[in-house]
Amino acid sequence: MNAMKSTRIGLALALSAALTGCISFGSKPPESLLSLTPANPVPAGTAISGDVAQAIAVLEPEAPARLAVTRVPVQIDDTQIAYVKDAVWVDKPTRLFRRLLGETIRAKSRRLVIDTDDAALTPKNQLRGTLVDFGYDARTSQVVVTFDAVRDVNGTQVTTRRFSATAPATPEAAPVGAALNQAANEVASQVADWVG
Repeated sequence: MNAMKSTRIGLALALSAALTGCISFGSKPPESLLSLTPANPVPAGTAISGDVAQAIAVLEPEAPARLAVTRVPVQIDDTQIAYVKDAVWVDKPTRLFRRLLGETIRAKSRRLVIDTDDAALTPKNQLRGTLVDFGYDARTSQVVVTFDAVRDVNGTQVTTRRFSATAPATPEAAPVGAALNQAANEVASQVADWVG
């Protein structure tokens, strides 16, 4: 009985060792993940309150397919796109940019900002739009952030405006991430001034 049990254990160990080379639980994770950090965050302890009618909802922007992933696109020429090696966002760029917009508007205007998907809080003042560019342009050696904003005031007046910023960078994960953070903050600041 012990010999039979030893044989089973030995066979299980051999199969387990053989399978470890065949099974993969995903590709090797990147050394670090990229995120967006507000240049001027709201200080801790700051309380902002107000009427929902005066609040502004910041909705997640739409984006083309090349930005609907957690990788950083590289525009090689007019028709070819690649991705920066090892440059991976911690979340989709549209979600990161939404949070950055909300924090920047909150910090600059001291306005009540709703930048979550809380169905109970749906202000009529809304900021939405399309994140047109959010990557590296190999033709100019710069990152480009372009946001087509749509501002809906009280459900009656709609205004649109394009905001864009660039920053020089090399096509590597850390420099591209830092440059995109800089350009995204510049765009968010422009939008916050526009929203007032």
